[in-house]
Amino acid sequence: MGMSTRPPGRPRSGIDDTVFAATLRTVHELGYTRATVDRIAAAAGIAKTTIYRRWPSKGALITACLVDAFGPAPLEGADRAEIVASAIRWIAGKIGEPGIGAAFAGVFTDAVNDPELRHILSTQLQDPYRIALQEVLGEPERRVLFVIDVVVGTLLHRLGMTGEPMVDVEDLVELVVRDFR
Repeated sequence: MGMSTRPPGRPRSGIDDTVFAATLRTVHELGYTRATVDRIAAAAGIAKTTIYRRWPSKGALITACLVDAFGPAPLEGADRAEIVASAIRWIAGKIGEPGIGAAFAGVFTDAVNDPELRHILSTQLQDPYRIALQEVLGEPERRVLFVIDVVVGTLLHRLGMTGEPMVDVEDLVELVVRDFR
C-alpha cells in the first residue's frame, strides 16, 4: 500500500468513496437533473436508504461530494497575487473535471429556492475556503466573498453558457489578481 494522497480530516468510509465516484460519474453521464439519488445508488451498487442515512438530500450528497473532490485549496505563493492566481487556476481546473462543474452548477441552481441547501453549501463548501483565504491574504470577509463570487460565478456562467469549462482562465486570473499586487 502506498501513501494516501487524501487530505487530512475526517476519515472517509469505502461507501463514501463508492458513492462519490458514482455521483460524479452519473452527473457526468446523465446531467445533474437526471442524476437522481435512485440512479446514483444503482450506479454505486447500494441501496438508496444507505445514501439517505448519510446525506438527507441530493443537495447534501452533492455538496459532500464536491467538498471531497475539491480537497484543500493550494494557497501558497511568494506573494498575495501568486496565491490568488494559483487558487483561481486550481478551482478552474476542478470545475473542468468530469461531473464536477455540472454538479456544482446544479446544486447552486437547486439552492436558489432552498434555504437549507444554501446553508449546507455556505457552511460546508464555501466557508472553509473563505476562512483560509481570509487568513492567508489578510483580507476581510466581505472582500474575500466578493473574490469568490467573481471567480466561481464567472467559471460557472461560462460552463452554463457554453457547456465547456473556461479555457481562457489567464484572462480571469489577470483581472482578479490586479487588485492583489
